[in-house]
Amino acid sequence: MERSFISPVYDIRRVPIGKIQANAYNPNHVAPPEMKLLEKSIWEDGYTMPIVCYYLEESGKYEIVDGFHRYTVMLTSKRIREREGACLPVSVIDKPISDRMASTIRHNRARGMHSIELMQGIVQNVIEAGMGDDWIMRNFGMDADELLRLKQLSGLAALFRDRDFSRAWVAEGVMVG
Repeated sequence: MERSFISPVYDIRRVPIGKIQANAYNPNHVAPPEMKLLEKSIWEDGYTMPIVCYYLEESGKYEIVDGFHRYTVMLTSKRIREREGACLPVSVIDKPISDRMASTIRHNRARGMHSIELMQGIVQNVIEAGMGDDWIMRNFGMDADELLRLKQLSGLAALFRDRDFSRAWVAEGVMVG
């Protein structure tokens, strides 16, 4: 009788960071602002998703299939590494290398992108709830220009109500009153 499939997420292992290694085929890159946001997310929320790995029996190490950037945060953030005891949650898949490469690509592509319209609505909601620009930028990982563009795209005057404006230039010889 054939054993039924059980998803790897039901068997999470706590693995020391020294036993985990990156793969050589991940094409995904995360820009520095998003890496800072990922570090903030992990600090604020903890690791909410395991790193997906393949166990390399010959070396006793776990090779990352998905989760390289979460792994990188563990390596680069002393406060997170200390809090987590230098261990990561790992789910293990057992597939040949070509299937692991395909899994990496699927994981990367399945994350999608944020809808501008939905982000405008979220920004509007938190502004209406009393959160200021600094709070939004800090907690959403946005810079001032990105937040301003979202507000401009929405066209809602309420999003600008607490914003200070200044003149871009003043013509010579013209009295500004």
